[in-house]
Amino acid sequence: MKGSTRRQGIMELSEGYTRDMSGSQIVSTRQRQIAGHAKQAADMSFTSLNKHLDIEWMREAYRRTRKDGAVGVDGQTASDYEANLELNLADLLERAKSGRYIAPPVRRVHIPKGDGTTETRGIGIPTFEDKVLQRAVAMLLEPVYEQDFLDESYGFRPKRSAHQALAKIWKTTMDLHDGWVLEVDIRKYFDSLVKPHLQELLKLRVRDGVVQRLIGKWLQAGVMENGNTEHPETGVPQGGVISPILSNVYLHFVLDLWFQNEVAPRLKGRAELIRYADDFLIVFAAKDDAVRVMEAMPKRFERFGLTIHPEKTRLLRFGRPRARSKTSSLPKPQPSQTFIFLGFTHYWGKSRQGRWVVKRKTAPSRLKRAITNTYAWCKKHRHRPIEEQHTALKRKLEGHYGYYGITGNADSLDKYRMAVLRTWRKWLDRRSQKSHMPFKKFRKLLARYPLPGTRVVHSVYGT
Repeated sequence: MKGSTRRQGIMELSEGYTRDMSGSQIVSTRQRQIAGHAKQAADMSFTSLNKHLDIEWMREAYRRTRKDGAVGVDGQTASDYEANLELNLADLLERAKSGRYIAPPVRRVHIPKGDGTTETRGIGIPTFEDKVLQRAVAMLLEPVYEQDFLDESYGFRPKRSAHQALAKIWKTTMDLHDGWVLEVDIRKYFDSLVKPHLQELLKLRVRDGVVQRLIGKWLQAGVMENGNTEHPETGVPQGGVISPILSNVYLHFVLDLWFQNEVAPRLKGRAELIRYADDFLIVFAAKDDAVRVMEAMPKRFERFGLTIHPEKTRLLRFGRPRARSKTSSLPKPQPSQTFIFLGFTHYWGKSRQGRWVVKRKTAPSRLKRAITNTYAWCKKHRHRPIEEQHTALKRKLEGHYGYYGITGNADSLDKYRMAVLRTWRKWLDRRSQKSHMPFKKFRKLLARYPLPGTRVVHSVYGT
């Protein structure tokens, strides 16, 4: 009797522990299991990933889906969907597994590219329900491909960031002292992906029928703009939850593996590929290697329907400026060139100790965009309460420092902060004909509502 009671107590404790485990813990455990299988069998193709796709998985996918994003073609918000959440998720799961799910077209909007030009980038906005299902499938794919993706890839991956890519560039260029940088621009990458190629590449690792069918539906869903729906022959819509991992899979095969297995072994000197999503560059020790790769790359990309932009792709020398002897009759060497990557201008400059080092500063177009956006915000919200404006501007400054606050970028950070101060004072001064904000009064206001000073968030000494 005592033994029976004890076993019953253990079972109750076990059931209680299971109930206490959050959906996030359960899903994370399963993802680790998938990752373990993928790592042990690098050549294995998964055929039953969808067995993990259950109501618990769908709840976690919903939890990980942004709730404040723009609405899709159906106008449904996250709060609308949440009003009947359990039934909605159960119905979505059943339709996804049975094949009855119909992927709605994405709503296309255009946003500035942010590169200093007037060009825009088309962003596709899925419906909220579609975002949840895309998140669920992305959660299945991620643990598989994280075992395959190479260290050279930094974009849209867990525990990887743009600042890690920047740190890699800094270390590589500092180590080489005098090298060559190949900047490459893929023309309209997301719009150019060849869908059959993508699906064949996916099958090398994932042959699950449910997953493949859903991805196929998203690729064929179409784009709605101004009430008209188009079905492009190529591409995946930027803005889709599933798009980042699909685009990473494509370039993993087209670029990363090609460079690692076929290109690098044939080079004479050191070369490092650094890729963040579709933005990448290659740092070379030898110019001859760089020229050979630059000539070979268009042919490689053409095989997969991609085009290298000839005007935005360039090879440049990037090294410490070399001094010329006073007695030398040779012409003065050309100074090292600069390049822009991930929002920063990279250049050689003198440290406080007088040594040549690689420095980074906010790219002019990015700084201009940040100042312009802040100016527009202050103008639009100048009649809002001071406390509300102060909170928003603090958030903008902290966000700016969070990305651009790197070692050596103090001047650019100061420029942005000073622009914020000038802009805030200007539009407070124009709230009405009676309210004025002279500098003395503004200084008193700042004493009560201080804005954060510039700070380094990402130090090269900590990487």
